[in-house]
Amino acid sequence: MTHRTVSQGAAQGLPDDPRARAGAPAPGCPVEITLAALRGRWTTLIVRELLRAGSYAYSELAATMPELSDKVLTERLAQLVAAGVVLRTRTPGWPPTVTYELTPHGEELGPVLQALWDWGARVPAPPTAEEADVT
Repeated sequence: MTHRTVSQGAAQGLPDDPRARAGAPAPGCPVEITLAALRGRWTTLIVRELLRAGSYAYSELAATMPELSDKVLTERLAQLVAAGVVLRTRTPGWPPTVTYELTPHGEELGPVLQALWDWGARVPAPPTAEEADVT
């Protein structure tokens, strides 16, 4: 018996939606929207930290990932804010404080990250550059 949300003609795991049959990547594709929001190195780790803590001041978030440069953290946070994943709140005062927290849409990425983790844990890791050069 087929689940009622999956049509008889749809491939397993694909929605019965015309966008799932696109012949080329399209900006309006839900998968492309999700991948665009999570693009870039460190982005998923920033989302993970916000999922764990709820909200962080910029300096607190930076301290959780000491190898991440301020430049990249600032760029990724701006990207996540623009995508509607993170809410940036500036509180006046001296010094002013800026906090970051996930929006409701951002909180919905928890299961998405878990699914990516689960899939990656089942697939063999690609060879490193050094391993690939060995012939």
